[in-house]
Amino acid sequence: MSVIPESAPVAAAFRPFPAGFLWGTATSAYQIEGAAAEDGRTPSVWDTFCRTPGAVHAGDTGDVAADHYHRLREDVELMAGLGVNAYRFSVSWSRVQPTGRGPALERGLDFYRALVDELLGHGIEPALTLYHWDLPQELEDAGGWPARETAERFADYAALVAGALGDRVGVWTTLNEPWCSAFLGYGSGVHAPGRTDPVAALRAAHHLNLGHGLATSALRSLLPDTARLGVCLNLHVVRPASDSAADHDAARRIDALGSRIFTGPMLDGAYPEDLLADTAAVTDWGFVADGDAATIHQPLDVLGLNYYTPTVVSAPTGAAEPARADGHGASDHSPWPGAEDVTFHQPPGERTAMGWAIDPSGLYDMLTRLSREHPELPLLVTENGMACDDTVDPAGAVRDSQRVAYVRDHLDAVHRAVTDGADVRGYFLWSLMDNFEWAYGYDRRFGIVHVDFATQRRVLKDSARWYATVARANGLPASSQEPSDG
Repeated sequence: MSVIPESAPVAAAFRPFPAGFLWGTATSAYQIEGAAAEDGRTPSVWDTFCRTPGAVHAGDTGDVAADHYHRLREDVELMAGLGVNAYRFSVSWSRVQPTGRGPALERGLDFYRALVDELLGHGIEPALTLYHWDLPQELEDAGGWPARETAERFADYAALVAGALGDRVGVWTTLNEPWCSAFLGYGSGVHAPGRTDPVAALRAAHHLNLGHGLATSALRSLLPDTARLGVCLNLHVVRPASDSAADHDAARRIDALGSRIFTGPMLDGAYPEDLLADTAAVTDWGFVADGDAATIHQPLDVLGLNYYTPTVVSAPTGAAEPARADGHGASDHSPWPGAEDVTFHQPPGERTAMGWAIDPSGLYDMLTRLSREHPELPLLVTENGMACDDTVDPAGAVRDSQRVAYVRDHLDAVHRAVTDGADVRGYFLWSLMDNFEWAYGYDRRFGIVHVDFATQRRVLKDSARWYATVARANGLPASSQEPSDG
């Protein structure tokens, strides 16, 4: 594992993080790679969704995105210049296995072999995610994640990638944010494949869990003992709008659907009883077969946590259309099956360009909660960052002081969690570069590197320079110290 050079100075004003802490950035395949129809890659559900009228802002697509497929060496050089010692990326399933079945396409694997070799050559630890939402369209046509077979195909795909990269990649995560795949893709329809069926959403959640378990088992059989296996979850930090019993129960319901639907079977070996009761009017969960719980409940070496903003809810008000300020896009269909009547509230305070409230305390709460509930399981912050309305000024600079403050304050929350006993091993900032932001197209910028999508020119933002000082020092400026613009 790559580490910060021992010669990196750590000033007295800095609070050190544990030795060997991973300082990384994160991306996903469809959001940055481009080359959508090159070297045998076939359409994923996102290629299809982007061509659905009205589905994506301005009709944008990921056909070119940040053109990382052709610029991987330039982009890895950029990372090396920042001093990060880790990089989290995802593999495009339809680039590696175009139909979602059968043998691997070696040309597709070659891209990831080259990427991993380039990372290792610069002392950067590769952290690989197998699935970041881009299901091969042929598998969706056969039923998608609501179909049990998709979980089985996912395990086959995991084995193909492990066979190609298992000797060089040490950190493996199966799924990224399966909640979004299930409930935004099949419930509210704001993400690919754009279906709006609450039963399909719950079926998809189960088969994503099953796919995780099957893939983890396959990886264990193929990877060296030193490999660290996990999953990346966007657990919802749910807070009641008041201290009333009714609001606390609303928070419990959303916690079950937003978090425990995954942590229950993955970490505890069973779906929570209250989740099953809350959704009984939607489905009898007959799609859960004997033995599924044991298959899903695989030992993990690390748990990846993605955090952006908390969720505030209150009890049903009886309104025909309860408020749903849940931050998950606008739709006539709820992504909360069995809890459609819960009212969501926008938290107060400063917001990002996504409209999400900035509240680092949620990250602290999430890390310490997981640490209490599963003290044996090391944690990684696998995504955290903010969208800003970034522009390049006449001097050619991007002055994103709001993002610097956001990252500083969230890293402070991580540091406090570590101080209070949480076993946090690393932090991956979302994102390395501006990219295709799903249904928002190119209208939202999360990167610490600005991308001019017309020219593909990369420009370091002030946040990139500031983050580089933290990564190189393995320490964070004291909270009273103003962040440097680099």
